[in-house]
Amino acid sequence: MSEHRLIQVGDVMKDKYFMVDGLMTVKEAILRMREDGARPLLIKTRHDHDELGMVLLSDIARKVLAKDRPPQRVNLYEIMNKPVITVRPDMDVRYCARLFERYDLSHAPVIENGEVVGVISMPQMVLNGLASLEVNEG
Repeated sequence: MSEHRLIQVGDVMKDKYFMVDGLMTVKEAILRMREDGARPLLIKTRHDHDELGMVLLSDIARKVLAKDRPPQRVNLYEIMNKPVITVRPDMDVRYCARLFERYDLSHAPVIENGEVVGVISMPQMVLNGLASLEVNEG
């Protein structure tokens, strides 16, 4: 019987992410995403009892582009997902993938000790997590 090699979220997550203010306009966000690469935008909390928000390119496509809303007049807080489901860096990627499937997620912030340390996506889990298994088993 083969032993499962533990691959954790922290092993495959991206530690580069964008933390922005919810008052940023969609136009400003698009320019920043285009300049720095398309990544999820994490929306800063406003106070200790607030929750993290997130905006994906798909949110902009569905809530701004498809509805013909002017991106310079729409703030991120209007289209963000909040609260978001978060994961820990020590979570097994198999369980993270199950969580993503169960709740139809594509991205999640990775939180350690109450702080964002990265972002995980389904493609990262598949391309890096499964590839790591194959390399180490083969």
